[in-house]
Amino acid sequence: MFDCADPDRRAAGVAAAISAVKAGQLVVLPTDTVYGIGADAFDPAAVAALLAAKGRGPNMPVGVLVGSWRTIDGLVFTVPDTARTLIRAFWPGALSLVVTAAPSLPWNLGDTGGTVMLRMPLHPVAIEVLRETGPMAVSSANVSGHPPAVTATAAREQFADRAAVYLDAGPAAQQAASTIVDLTGAAPRILRAGPVSAESVAAALQTDPATLTD
Repeated sequence: MFDCADPDRRAAGVAAAISAVKAGQLVVLPTDTVYGIGADAFDPAAVAALLAAKGRGPNMPVGVLVGSWRTIDGLVFTVPDTARTLIRAFWPGALSLVVTAAPSLPWNLGDTGGTVMLRMPLHPVAIEVLRETGPMAVSSANVSGHPPAVTATAAREQFADRAAVYLDAGPAAQQAASTIVDLTGAAPRILRAGPVSAESVAAALQTDPATLTD
């Protein structure tokens, strides 16, 4: 456990987290929504360990966090205009986007049906890690059936030594999972309500909020 309020411990913790991810291990890191438990998105064994730690099967795939919005161009088959609009409006932030994944990517995030859920978190510690590790498969830091952890201590109580590194940056700001918008269909659709409201998404897309939740 590394206290990121202390500059020296933060630097040591970020370095340890980066090394752990590159070694195929799991790490717990803070985001603006809730704490996440993550692994190298391109390491199938590490992603399988992540699903196992959460008590989930491949039928509940994990999303991917990125350290820069530019990263998505290499991960997505075609970036829809709606995605670029929402990225400009809400990234980094509490909005996850489901898009069609590039078919050539060597990853296995679960039964995604050829899609991927992407988000750039609004948290300096998470961004610092992600910019060194590249895309990470990250899910909320909780065992399935338990509430998402909003502190590093709560995450450690659930995962213990199954995560190699815990980065403690205090309570998560939003304390709620991100809003999810699906952009793979004929029109954008909100799959999960969260900190970014339907009205805010609709305003960015210049559409009626009712069309997002049908």
